[in-house]
Amino acid sequence: MKRLPLFALGAFVALSCSPFAARAQSGNASSATNPYWGSVTAQPVTGETVKLSLDDAVKRGLQNNLGLREAQDNQKTLHGERNQALQEFLPTITASGDITYAQHDLVALGFNANEVKLFANILPGLNASKFSPITRDNIAEGTAHLDWTIFSGPVIAGWRAAGAAERSSYFAMMSARGEVVQQVATIYLRCIADQGEVENAKAQVNQAQVLFNNAHDEHVAGTVANLDELRAQVELQTQQQAQISAENQLAKDLIQLKREIGIEPGQTIELTDQAPYSELAEQTPEEVMAIAYQDRQDYQNLKNQAVEFKAIHSAYRAQRLPTLSFNSYYAETAVDHGGARGNFMAYGTIKFPIFREAGLRGNEDASLAQMQAVNNQFADLHVHIDQQVRSALLDVTSNKKLVDVARSNVDLATQALSDETDRVKAGVDDNLPLVEAQASLAAAQSNLVESLYQYNLSKLALARSAGVLEQQYRVYLGEK
Repeated sequence: MKRLPLFALGAFVALSCSPFAARAQSGNASSATNPYWGSVTAQPVTGETVKLSLDDAVKRGLQNNLGLREAQDNQKTLHGERNQALQEFLPTITASGDITYAQHDLVALGFNANEVKLFANILPGLNASKFSPITRDNIAEGTAHLDWTIFSGPVIAGWRAAGAAERSSYFAMMSARGEVVQQVATIYLRCIADQGEVENAKAQVNQAQVLFNNAHDEHVAGTVANLDELRAQVELQTQQQAQISAENQLAKDLIQLKREIGIEPGQTIELTDQAPYSELAEQTPEEVMAIAYQDRQDYQNLKNQAVEFKAIHSAYRAQRLPTLSFNSYYAETAVDHGGARGNFMAYGTIKFPIFREAGLRGNEDASLAQMQAVNNQFADLHVHIDQQVRSALLDVTSNKKLVDVARSNVDLATQALSDETDRVKAGVDDNLPLVEAQASLAAAQSNLVESLYQYNLSKLALARSAGVLEQQYRVYLGEK
């Protein structure tokens, strides 16, 4: 629904607004579809490498992110509309002044010498022979108007709706700040995970290169078959492909990070934080929900939208009430630099509808439907928060267990590779089990990186569901 200017409620206008909608990241990270994936570029490309911590990235995002800028602009717009609604309560005083040179043709106005002779008998000293049909005057005039709507039901309701809309926009802006923190922290952690993938891939390439060199030397020496060298070469090229893919993904994710925080895509940056890991203190769903109902900005946003639409509905119902206004006018006029003469008028007006019931009922029914829709969304959000909190807690618990299992798998795969290397060197096995062990270790390391990333994301999601992400994202992620 489109939001219209709130001040127009004083003239019986309808107002609507869009409910808060959460945005989820998709595969095509474009600011055209999601403004939180874009930013206002803060500085040009430099030849120096920008060192960037997670806190620095979040700070830059809160300064430059496009989605947050749009939310801030919307808040300013509604603040201006609230001031416009306030003006409907206040008297309007206007003053004007003008100087006029006027020339009148009395003949054109119906006067001539014969009419002047008639006035000569009444007005002594009037010389009809010297009568000129053209008169010229210099007129100076100053005026002041006072217009004041003393009572209007729609104006009062409009003021209440404007206040609720401004509060709603404030919480929408605060919710946008939380969205920025989540988006920036997510892509920063993704880049850290990408770096881990790149380092693992490089280590696997180095190890595969050593195995290939050994297999080649042994094949040349005639101690192993050509098949062993081919296996080692295939494994080396497979790991090289994995490294190329990991480096490409890291480069793209770094570009996305820079886009979200206002750094030119061509600027070189260096992430200074490592992948955080800490166990989160246990929390019950009831404890988290108690915090969420108090601190969640989208909850407060929709709560104020409900107040806003209730005021709009009251504005339409108030159209049946009379409107009382006061108007006055005062003017000072001086002709040909003579003495000024004042004119004054003041009057009050009471106006009420007599036969507009069809239109009034239509407006009232439409606003009632909008009010009920927002109330239904508010009731649904109350349950949705419960669902989000419980799901986030389950994800945190599950991902913590996955991290533990992934770490154990890395240790086991490392030991298996070491044992198999010894067996190959001792001539017990050919290099096929060794290649398989190497692949198992690479998969285990990659799984650990991804598990740790998902664990951190689930903790961010829990903080967001509680409404404390901006203030406590470091607490949930743990110290460096």
